[in-house]
Amino acid sequence: MIEVSRLNGSIYFLNPDMILTLEATPDTVITLTSGEKLMVRESPADLIDRFVAFKRRIVSELPEIKPTAPL
Repeated sequence: MIEVSRLNGSIYFLNPDMILTLEATPDTVITLTSGEKLMVRESPADLIDRFVAFKRRIVSELPEIKPTAPL
């Protein structure tokens, strides 16, 4: 989950896999895969940075896979 701030300052936690598009209009509008739209304080660039950090954290926690000997 990534943290975003609504325009009124309240905090919202969002599953970034649900983001369909980001628009700067000049407020940032997030369109979710469900069609719901959210207006947030963060810039699209900041949200992308948070999304990338979130994905890196997931990948870094994956267990190491060791190759097995061929049959």
